[in-house]
Amino acid sequence: MVKAEQVILVGVQTSENFQTFEDSMAELANLAQTANGEITATVEQNRDHVDHQTIIGKGKLKELRQLIDESNVDLVIFNQELTPRQGQLIEEALETPTIDRIQLILDIFAKRARSKEGKLQVELAQLEYSFPRIIGQGKTLSRLGGGIGTRGPGETKLETDRRLIRKKMTSIRRELKEVEAHRRRTRQQRNEQQVYQIGLVGYTNAGKSTLLNLLTSADTYEKDQLFATLDPLTKKWRLPEGFEVTITDTVGFIQDLPTQLVDAFHSTLEESQNMDLLLHVIDASAVNRQQQEQTVMQLMDDLQLRQIPTLAVYNKADLIEDDQFVPTLFPNVLLSANDPTSKEKLTEAIKSIMMEKLQPYTLVLTPDEGRLLEQLKQNTLVVSTDFEEESQQYLIKGFAKEHSFAITRMNQTKEEQ
Repeated sequence: MVKAEQVILVGVQTSENFQTFEDSMAELANLAQTANGEITATVEQNRDHVDHQTIIGKGKLKELRQLIDESNVDLVIFNQELTPRQGQLIEEALETPTIDRIQLILDIFAKRARSKEGKLQVELAQLEYSFPRIIGQGKTLSRLGGGIGTRGPGETKLETDRRLIRKKMTSIRRELKEVEAHRRRTRQQRNEQQVYQIGLVGYTNAGKSTLLNLLTSADTYEKDQLFATLDPLTKKWRLPEGFEVTITDTVGFIQDLPTQLVDAFHSTLEESQNMDLLLHVIDASAVNRQQQEQTVMQLMDDLQLRQIPTLAVYNKADLIEDDQFVPTLFPNVLLSANDPTSKEKLTEAIKSIMMEKLQPYTLVLTPDEGRLLEQLKQNTLVVSTDFEEESQQYLIKGFAKEHSFAITRMNQTKEEQ
């Protein structure tokens, strides 16, 4: 087991962030622990605004240096983003490796990425972050080693020749475009086949992967930690009526998600733009639940997802300490993904939205059209199948996507009549 690094967390509360400061610092601690850091101390300061040179001011910086000297500290992590100059000044004054919240998140992403695409996206984000912070000819892009803030491109020992780094970033973007083109073709095929697509979005660690496993038995990696899932995963799910849909799990959102990551993961996050329904998974037991909801909603705005029908899935109901839970997003369902009985509850909530948003149809089939009946059950939500003795015909009622076979057949029948 890798020895945990001893870290000190540093944050400044200002008039701009006072409402979210406590939650943000608690989240920074969670991030540090996720990256295998052991928190030695937390230094917090109240200021009208951050110091433009050292974030916390020279006096507080000296106190921090003294605290480091008295402790066995490996790393200092600032909650605020550090400019290249600030990072250099602080690290020189502390004589201790120093990173910021963004570099910490990038580090976790580098550790979690599994697929080739995920690794490329993280490496591009790290290069874009590190590029303006390169100081001194002949140094490596970042410290070597396996500790926090050193994973990813630092281990490739890229020289700080800006031309070479630009070339590397161009190469990664080219590779990502090829992957994106393949993803686009797959997405187009699903659209042409009129596949109903459900996307999972939500704050990191809200339980999206657990929900995916609950519905599809996908056996995806799920753990109580931030950013357990980075690579999008699409699985088929067959509803009890036979309707086959796809469910896609995507990377979790977080407060102040680095723009480098949003840009690098843009094609992955774009997957959600083509969904017919989004499940916004929320940790119902989170102390700062509404703040997390707002963070996700803002990112959904940025990614142009708000026009897509959305079901708020309040998860982890078993962890709510009292019965005073009040939902703030609608429509919604409250459940625990760890409870197998929640599958039926969630399925009914999803079907309810499907019937509200899809187009209803009624078809009459003869007994020898049994093959078409099976096709309808697989590709549409069939809600009733009645056999009429007098006419010896099946009366099928259901809901389907606008340009599906069922709707086309229904319209043709109407025209013939």
